[in-house]
Amino acid sequence: MRLLFLGDLVGRSGRQAAVDVLPGLVEANAIDFVIVNGENSAAGFGITEAILQEVLDAGADVVTTGNHIWDQRDTLVYIERQDRLIRPVNFPSGTPGRGANIFTARNGARVLVVNAMGRVFMDSLDDPFTAVERVLDSTPLGEVVDAIVIDMHAEATSEKQAMGHFVDGRASLVVGTHTHVPTADHQILPGGTAYMSDAGMCGDYDSVLGMEKDEPISRFLRKIPSGRFTPAMGDATVCGVAVEIDDRTGLAETVEPLRLGGRLAQVLPTGWKAC
Repeated sequence: MRLLFLGDLVGRSGRQAAVDVLPGLVEANAIDFVIVNGENSAAGFGITEAILQEVLDAGADVVTTGNHIWDQRDTLVYIERQDRLIRPVNFPSGTPGRGANIFTARNGARVLVVNAMGRVFMDSLDDPFTAVERVLDSTPLGEVVDAIVIDMHAEATSEKQAMGHFVDGRASLVVGTHTHVPTADHQILPGGTAYMSDAGMCGDYDSVLGMEKDEPISRFLRKIPSGRFTPAMGDATVCGVAVEIDDRTGLAETVEPLRLGGRLAQVLPTGWKAC
């Protein structure tokens, strides 16, 4: 199975870039399953139902989120009817929505997608390791599902790495989101789980984490807000990670970064076409 994960969509620029390239990428490279983190897609804060549908229509099979999931208040309502929008699994019991769900890939494979949120330098939720363990225990790889992907939305690289090793051999891919900077540590862990600390964002990299530069710089210099954070609107780079998954074991065979357009050097997985 060929799987593509795209990092955090930031604002209109990042969202539009991803929506523009996804249909061609899926068709040209016979991608079986697409996951997109969309928590910053609505002007940098949260995701509306209309934007969710736009991303799904472009070819995403599921949209994950993170700490900005509730920034658009109507998400509390529409998430209950949108089973392809996932919020962190370690929110307290009774929180609207789903933290994990099983989907069917284009090749017929059953894919479990889990969204977890770290606690280091983040809002303190329930323990993500215990929450993920419960999901994996009830939905084991190779028995109930054919592939498992965990979006670890966290600030600390150490917490992301710990999650990768914690589930090594029990998941197909653990990929970090939230920090918006693509890392160079893509690898297959000893047990066969693909890992990358951060997929990077889909957004304008002439920015501070996808936001116009002036306000973040001013806050660092003066420690006083002078305005709102607004997403940068320049040419966006689409960043993500591609994984080839063994249909027999559900473990990774290859893992490679993907970067298209914008300011970063173009990187395509081996043998892939831009579209």
